[in-house]
Amino acid sequence: MNVYRYSALFIFSMLLSCSDNSTDNPPLNSPNLIIKLKFDPDQERLGNLGQPVSVPIGNAAQTPTINRMSANYIEFAPSATTALGTGEVIFEGDETTDGGTQAINFQNAVFAGNNDTFLIVPLSEVSIGNYEWVRVSLAYQEGGIDLRVNGLDISGTLGSFVGYNSYITSFNLNGNIIDVNANKEQGFWVFEALGFTTQGQAPEGATTVSNPLFATSPIPQGSCVVTGEFENGFTITGNETQDITVTLSFSINDSFEWTEVNADGKYEPEVGEQVVDMGLRGLIPLVSNSP
Repeated sequence: MNVYRYSALFIFSMLLSCSDNSTDNPPLNSPNLIIKLKFDPDQERLGNLGQPVSVPIGNAAQTPTINRMSANYIEFAPSATTALGTGEVIFEGDETTDGGTQAINFQNAVFAGNNDTFLIVPLSEVSIGNYEWVRVSLAYQEGGIDLRVNGLDISGTLGSFVGYNSYITSFNLNGNIIDVNANKEQGFWVFEALGFTTQGQAPEGATTVSNPLFATSPIPQGSCVVTGEFENGFTITGNETQDITVTLSFSINDSFEWTEVNADGKYEPEVGEQVVDMGLRGLIPLVSNSP
């Protein structure tokens, strides 16, 4: 037997085998769906029903600066009558019962800052179809707010848990380790300023969750599923050759709200002014193609 001839035939057959099997794997440059987050201080301020609203008499509000945010669920809905959970779910965050009842597992949360990428999904994994709406269940937001203490105007950092229920072991807020080791319902917050921290709980049902589809596709009470409409719809054909980016633009217009004791538009916790709302004030999904 000619050993060299046999080896050549063997190598040739292996190359053919590898070539045949390559069709089982997706191409290296297959296009992706890219989800980005944006926090817009000038976007319209909406209420729970998706309609423009102003700050109620007796309250005051300010526009925070959002440093990072986490979502726990993203779904594309084909129509206004698509029930929550029956659309195209492209992301579900980790959940746990370690704190007792089912809750978002904050320790495994995914975060993104302003104009940062939150999620990348191969377009081949997204069902072909036409989508009119997007739903996003928010979990956490962190950013800066202003307040008045002892007559002085200072700035601090607010971490607000807006998800339906969050299991938190501990987390870092500006270098301060906050130990919780428990489930916390929607509206739990921790504030840090000048190295000092305090925490509290907004009233049940007070967190704004904008849903323009309230009449046709309601969401559970206490959830934070914000709903937004694609201006010209969003279509997945299955023939895409380029990445598609969907930027989730959230309104932070006067999204931090409190009850006023001193009617001066300043947040003054020391005089008894209470946080009543940390919810985002609307969602607009923006679609663009990448070369």
